[in-house]
Amino acid sequence: MKDCYLKKNSEFQRVYHARNISGSKYLTLFTLKNNRDYPRIGITATKKVGNAVKRNFVKRRLKSICRDNYDKLKGGYDYVFVVKKGACEAVFKDLRYSYLNVLKRQKKVK
Repeated sequence: MKDCYLKKNSEFQRVYHARNISGSKYLTLFTLKNNRDYPRIGITATKKVGNAVKRNFVKRRLKSICRDNYDKLKGGYDYVFVVKKGACEAVFKDLRYSYLNVLKRQKKVK
């Protein structure tokens, strides 16, 4: 995986302002077309999710799911996944299902 993660706040804000949104029980997905031939991913979890330990736990799980399913993402898009409140209590299988579900709603799966 190349430079496939969004890191700067300005990159996240650009994707948020595009307002191309879909959601599921545990995740909200924001997408924006970029000028690259590969997808880039950003993951955020607000303080509503829980303390830092819980937020990092969920982000690590989601990062693992993204890594395993990276080849299913359409190239040329920036994806920002926002973790919802109940995600830290979710089973890994349910979180993966939620991930694939929001991608299907956006029609961003190969």
